[in-house]
Amino acid sequence: MHVPPNYQAVRELIPTFFDLLQNEKEPAVGVVLGHYFFVYIHPYMDGNGRMGRFLMNVMLASSGYPWMVVPVEQRAEYMAALEEASVNHNITPFADFLAGLIDPAT
Repeated sequence: MHVPPNYQAVRELIPTFFDLLQNEKEPAVGVVLGHYFFVYIHPYMDGNGRMGRFLMNVMLASSGYPWMVVPVEQRAEYMAALEEASVNHNITPFADFLAGLIDPAT
């Protein structure tokens, strides 16, 4: 299971997080990494997943993409993909999961 960084590290990690987002030129990469790293840093006692999904959608909308919802029925798959990225440093399943949520009609 993912163990978030020590709360004292958050002061250094959040500015690095924003630098990463500011310097990423590819919107799709920014969406995946932005969501993942925010949830990895885990800066709040509660609501990190909700805030991560909100940030993901702000990044999608600001890049001209439609809003994305993680269906409740796919929560286990979503959590497993995040856990794979956090614990095993393999972000591919998470990126694939998010890509699978894109409506091809949009």
